[in-house]
Amino acid sequence: MTDFATARSILRTLIAFDTTSHRSNLALIEWVERYLADHGVSATRVPDETGAKANLFATCGPSVEDGVILSGHSDVVPVEGQDWSADPWTLREADGRLYGRGTCDMKGFLALALAFVPRFASGARPVHLAISYDEEVGCKGAPAMIARMAQRIPAPRCAIVGEPSEMRIVTGHKGISVFEVMVRGQEAHSSLVDQGLSANMIAIELMAELARHAETLRDRADAENGFDPPQATLTVGIMEGGEASNILAGHARFVFDLRCPPNEDPEEILAPFRDRCRTIDAAMRARFPHCGIRMEQHAGTPPMTPAGSDDAVAFVRLLTGENADTAQVAFAAEGGQFQQAGFPTVICGPGSITQAHQPDEWIALSEMEKGVRFMERLAEQLA
Repeated sequence: MTDFATARSILRTLIAFDTTSHRSNLALIEWVERYLADHGVSATRVPDETGAKANLFATCGPSVEDGVILSGHSDVVPVEGQDWSADPWTLREADGRLYGRGTCDMKGFLALALAFVPRFASGARPVHLAISYDEEVGCKGAPAMIARMAQRIPAPRCAIVGEPSEMRIVTGHKGISVFEVMVRGQEAHSSLVDQGLSANMIAIELMAELARHAETLRDRADAENGFDPPQATLTVGIMEGGEASNILAGHARFVFDLRCPPNEDPEEILAPFRDRCRTIDAAMRARFPHCGIRMEQHAGTPPMTPAGSDDAVAFVRLLTGENADTAQVAFAAEGGQFQQAGFPTVICGPGSITQAHQPDEWIALSEMEKGVRFMERLAEQLA
């Protein structure tokens, strides 16, 4: 079987695991463990607190310095509510594309890396595979794994995070902070507004405040920072509340994310909103002591910057065979977490981010072929 056929076969297996972030990824992790063991490679699990999910890392080849980390996340975004033309968990090939949830983001990269394990395992310098969970919900899984790797593996030359970049080298990404705001109101008949307090109306006021604030972020953007869009962005992704049209809502909640380029401080940006929440919370409690507003942060992922990446960029250029300018991307990824741990880090992976998270997600066969050439050159460099 050719390297490409092996990668496609592995991708078919990986796609069949429903690893949506709200589900366990252990079935996929167990399969990868068995696959690695079949090639004489032992792996280390780093589980979450519940034991229902796990990161996995493994060293293919000798435990020496100057190896390369290949990193990807195992989780995918939901398919519910999307109009898929076929089963999202069955790999399908048509029109020069491979369809299925996670083909692009980012099981395609994982399949390529795993297909080359036999070559990596016989190299003079190692490839360290790193597979995380919960990247799609704020990069929550990787930090524990990265910390363990920093303690245990000999210093690598670089970390390559295989997010879809069309095999372009990316040296910067935005950071992301995810927050949930919960509003407790006082239920009453909707005709008796003075006898209750609608959590929905308060939530609407707060979301409108965020929307106004999001517009002001455009005015402070550095148009030359290389990001598209250049400014920090703030969007509400989830909103829920109320039981009936004729009841003042007792509960409401919404979730928003704030994505910041490296020169922006998320806490500074959110300070006026936090002040507004405190003011409204005090007014609510003055009327109904049990009412109020609670805000929790669910994720906080640092940005990745070009700092310290020159050697990594030069090395990865050998693998891509391209000399194009490096790029920066608006999405958040685990690159900043690897960088924060002291690993020189770049993003480079097959597929386009525009194909990710969509119904009928796909990756072009030509992108997978570029990925095969990338892995072949990596194996040659480490031999």
